[in-house]
Amino acid sequence: MSFSNAPITNINTLTKRRDIGPTLSVVVPFYNESEVLAEFHQRLSWVMTQISGKTEIIYVDDGSVDGSLEIVKNFDATNCTIKCVELSRNFGKENAMSAGLNHAKGQAVVMIDADLQDPPELIHKMLCKWRMGFDVVNMKRTNRRGESWFKRFSAGCFYKILNKMTPLNVPENVGDFRLMSAKVVKHINALPERTRYMKGIFAWPGFNQTTIEFERDARYLGQTKWNYLKLIGLAMDGISSFSIRPLRIATILGALVASSAFIYGLFIITKTIAFGEVVSGYPSTMVVQLALGGVQLLSIGLLGEYIGRIFIEVKQRPLYLVADVHDCKDISNNNANLATVGEKSS
Repeated sequence: MSFSNAPITNINTLTKRRDIGPTLSVVVPFYNESEVLAEFHQRLSWVMTQISGKTEIIYVDDGSVDGSLEIVKNFDATNCTIKCVELSRNFGKENAMSAGLNHAKGQAVVMIDADLQDPPELIHKMLCKWRMGFDVVNMKRTNRRGESWFKRFSAGCFYKILNKMTPLNVPENVGDFRLMSAKVVKHINALPERTRYMKGIFAWPGFNQTTIEFERDARYLGQTKWNYLKLIGLAMDGISSFSIRPLRIATILGALVASSAFIYGLFIITKTIAFGEVVSGYPSTMVVQLALGGVQLLSIGLLGEYIGRIFIEVKQRPLYLVADVHDCKDISNNNANLATVGEKSS
């Protein structure tokens, strides 16, 4: 009789391994949010005090120039661990979120913006779903206050186009506000691409998911950093990062135009030979040429988008550079230590 030499792992050992590290990490990327950071941190800190176990907040400064970094560095880390990852410059929100995920150590990780459009008080419900066994908790916006009808309409159209173009099922009206288990975050951190559309990347791993609906508030203070040009660029990144279907559509469109032109050419030649008519119609000829030129330029531009992304990927530059990582101090402990020193000296 032979016995396996593999070590036996009991349930207690697994439980101990699961308890290593914080229970929850909250990642907060920000850029020039000095007007709202204090209020946001106050509300988030209150939420963290209600959570059992170790917690941490990871602020990611994406090259702010309005004093936001100094505000975060002075936050009191009484209730939980607070870190601020200072990037060397503005790398964009997608890369700032990647930096936060790389520094998160929690068993569950929540991504949230600092503008208070996504209420931190919902983190409790997200944790309840995670404890029920879900790896991803998506937060779906049933109402988007403070946004124009055109932005809501264009966002809805984009999600429908994205899900038609890509094999992914990106949840509609779900932003970056969500919870992910450490297992999901580990797989996301292992993805190597430089052109990052995080909503698609969050959906790519799959795993066991659920959705919580909520009404999204308007910005507490300040102005959005996203204009329509940036949103269009983000939409292009989202489609081109997860699908080659636009190239196939361009190929099919080119084939249809070429076939139509060939058939029309045969018709003109046959008509001229049979009836001896002189080929005429300068306006129609110009229309056809302009249409063909437009289709060609559109296809070349589409091809250029993909080639440009290949160019970015092969350079293999890092997503971001970290200038420093700041650990916020527990002000209450510092005050207690100072008081003790004062009593001893007296």
